[in-house]
Amino acid sequence: MAPARPDKPGAYGLPGAEMIAWLTPLQHTRAKNVWFVGILDEKLDDFNRRMFVPQIEGSKTGNELPGIVDEVITMAEMTDEGGKPYRAFVCHTINPWGYPAKDRSGRLDAVEEPHLGRLMDKIRGPARPAAERLAFGLPTQSPDTTTI
Repeated sequence: MAPARPDKPGAYGLPGAEMIAWLTPLQHTRAKNVWFVGILDEKLDDFNRRMFVPQIEGSKTGNELPGIVDEVITMAEMTDEGGKPYRAFVCHTINPWGYPAKDRSGRLDAVEEPHLGRLMDKIRGPARPAAERLAFGLPTQSPDTTTI
């Protein structure tokens, strides 16, 4: 009888499942702020578009982590109009750089000063009314846009 082969897909899926099982209880932690600090990998998708993914054990974890946490903040190096570099926190999901970001609090601007204390004060502060921070209109279609 031939020796049994190891279950490679199962073995590779285990670290991701274990990480999610470890992280999920933190989602319901009250009166505590939990910070995860990591590194982003820059990759190209199937259409040669630049994308950023977190370096974390198990690809499933990297995909599911943003759904567990309230905030995803990327500290990035930007350049001003004069070409001078500066650091900033990218906080909105829709951003022109494609960085992973998310603000469930509704209190952060798309780009914030890279100061954790002031960022936490802003997250804990009063939320702006939805009409001030959200656009409710549909985008206009250009004349050459076709619908199916």
